[in-house]
Amino acid sequence: MTKEDNVLSFSADAAQAADGAAAVMAAPKTQATSEAILEAVLSSLNDDKAEDIVQIDLRGKTAMGDYMVICSGRSSRQVAAISEKLVERLKATFGIATRTEGKDTGDWVLIDTGDVIVHVFRPEVREFYQLEKMWQPSAAAAN
Repeated sequence: MTKEDNVLSFSADAAQAADGAAAVMAAPKTQATSEAILEAVLSSLNDDKAEDIVQIDLRGKTAMGDYMVICSGRSSRQVAAISEKLVERLKATFGIATRTEGKDTGDWVLIDTGDVIVHVFRPEVREFYQLEKMWQPSAAAAN
């Protein structure tokens, strides 16, 4: 088996290492607790001008995560930009690889960190699905 055969089965970093290049991965700067991730998510969303940010405590309600964050961007382009920056910041801060769905369309992007689930919507799509109503008994409990 040649080095070229191995490249297809390795990630990009592993392929670079196989070629003799140093695969450098930044060590996480912060412990990745669900509360720390939530704080970083909220900070990133505020920095990128996300609108109508709602956080929902899921602990004791479901095993899918500890928190859910729902927010809006004014356009598909802003939704995609908010999502991209959030993923970059989470990777830089905690070294975690998130799972992302929907970035290509920019209507509704779901970012799953494992402990915190983030939904970034265009306002019309958010209004249609009304996720907050599924997870909270009243709008007053949103904050």
